[in-house]
Amino acid sequence: MAKKGIFKLPIVVPVEKAIELFQLLSKVNMTIGSMKSEFKHSIVNKSIVSLFSLNESVQSTRIEGTQVTFNDMLENTENKNPSWQEVEVYNYQEALYQGLEMIQNGYPISTRLIKDLHKTLMQNARGTNSAGGEFRKIQNFIGPDNKIEHAVYIPVPANEIDSYMENLEFFINSKAHDSFRRFNKTDGFIFDENCDAIIKAAIMHAQFESIHPFLDGNGRLGRILIALFAVKEELVDFPVFLVSEELEKERARYYDLLNGIRGDNPDWFSWLKFFIISCDRMANSLLKKLKEAENLAKEGLDQCDLESEKKIWLCTFSEPVTTVRKISDKLNISQSTARKGLNRLVELGLLYSTDEIKRNKKYRNYDLLRILN
Repeated sequence: MAKKGIFKLPIVVPVEKAIELFQLLSKVNMTIGSMKSEFKHSIVNKSIVSLFSLNESVQSTRIEGTQVTFNDMLENTENKNPSWQEVEVYNYQEALYQGLEMIQNGYPISTRLIKDLHKTLMQNARGTNSAGGEFRKIQNFIGPDNKIEHAVYIPVPANEIDSYMENLEFFINSKAHDSFRRFNKTDGFIFDENCDAIIKAAIMHAQFESIHPFLDGNGRLGRILIALFAVKEELVDFPVFLVSEELEKERARYYDLLNGIRGDNPDWFSWLKFFIISCDRMANSLLKKLKEAENLAKEGLDQCDLESEKKIWLCTFSEPVTTVRKISDKLNISQSTARKGLNRLVELGLLYSTDEIKRNKKYRNYDLLRILN
């Protein structure tokens, strides 16, 4: 039988379970602190952030069923007719950066911001007949097919979305609201609007997915909100709190635990524990990739003789599959200087290109691609 609806925030978990969560949190907060520090001092931080966000865009859309890969996106950057799967990835990345700019300009995570990002996310994409940026006007459901009797979850009715989203908005922004339920202290530990940022990110994501305010795009937008919230709360300085890759690895568990917080007997503990552990894995994975990329960059710089070669080498850390024209445009140098520098990097074994192709030849930083994959 399908679960129906959700309770409004805040949430409560048994005290002994809350203690277990706090023990996990202390560990993951240390790891994220290390990651934040490493990014701040890295010589490739700004370059590689764009690649991490591209990979996040790929992994998040893959959770929704696309088959496009990270390498596909890098190889097809000049494709004039992208597939709908590529369009979804581009839209995701554009919405992520649009949201980042709004957060950095002081906007709260609000219904207005969420609708603006959804509009970007749904441009020329597959799926829905509803207008991008508009909450659904009809009942929807989550299930294996298009029959509501087979649904595993039926979200809140359309006429209650505004009320639930207002409750969520106040919770996210640490403001008290009349809708916040008051628990008896004997009920357990209450995670209210002032709870730890990682816990709040987990609650925010699960609650948004469960409200399911749009007919399509809820999952992707909900994962974008995690990255934006992490920047807003200063967990990270760059939009690198990108947990989709870890969630994609355990897609079935991810969906099951999300569904577990719904209905009359929500199990928030299992979801929160899963999310915290996923965040720890993400932070360790990104930290490892960043350190390896940093070492690779330094080793390459040591082999370069000319300043132009060094600049081109570092440029490939944001463009690991590149061309003479791309390097020329990005560094504002002549195409002959770009070509000479790229060919020198090939001679040094830092980049790879094939001699079979003369026109629009691609140069690939395979060592970096190996690290990122």
